[in-house]
Amino acid sequence: QGPLEESGGGSVQAGGSLRLDCAASRYTYSRYLMAWFRQAPGKERERVASIYTGSDAKWYADSVKGRFTISQDRRMIYLQMNSLKPDDTATYYCAAVYCHSACDGQVWTTSAADEYNIWGQGTQVTVSS
Repeated sequence: QGPLEESGGGSVQAGGSLRLDCAASRYTYSRYLMAWFRQAPGKERERVASIYTGSDAKWYADSVKGRFTISQDRRMIYLQMNSLKPDDTATYYCAAVYCHSACDGQVWTTSAADEYNIWGQGTQVTVSS
């Protein structure tokens, strides 16, 4: 197993739901900032949701707030996606970076893709109208 492995992508109609799973190795979990990013063709990679494994502090992008839920359990990071829209179509990536201090705050401020140094291979989500 790699440090992060995603699963759960697929195709769904607008209004449907999907859950993405990210399996973290035991070396890539405790005291890590974990995030879900997504990248659509021709667009930059954008952060969708973050969680700090040490406290369960969470952050969501405005575009998914109220529809997506990030959670963790036993080295698994989940992204429950409800009320999906065609604009949610993208490749979704699980990412991680070790947190040294002020981690609850860094859930909010560690936003750019290049601030995360561990990545999964990505999983495709396609939402049709």
